[in-house]
Amino acid sequence: MKHQKKARKLSRDKDQRKALFRTMLGSLIMHEKIETTEAKAKELKGKIDKIVNKAKKTKDEKRKLAVSRDLRTLIPAMAVKKIIGEFLDKFEKRGSGYIRIIKLAPRKSDGAKKAVIEFV
Repeated sequence: MKHQKKARKLSRDKDQRKALFRTMLGSLIMHEKIETTEAKAKELKGKIDKIVNKAKKTKDEKRKLAVSRDLRTLIPAMAVKKIIGEFLDKFEKRGSGYIRIIKLAPRKSDGAKKAVIEFV
């Protein structure tokens, strides 16, 4: 049954979705701004909030190592270094809402709704 299952499937099976979001999360963290479809942007927003909140829990060195090891399963290693290094100071006082989605004009070829997703 599909009760309480609200995540978008994006016409992909589970492994393809996981790989897609891993690469998109890595690109978003490294470039701080990407252009994608609106549905993918909305899915990324919740995932990036969880990742940044998890990274903010790194106060001491032991905890930092454990969290970075845990985050490497979700995003590439270079993105983990950047999020623990640069973003923690940037988002220290912010509880959530690290991402902004700006809607763009639809794509001409197939009419897909486009959006830019970026860090605030």
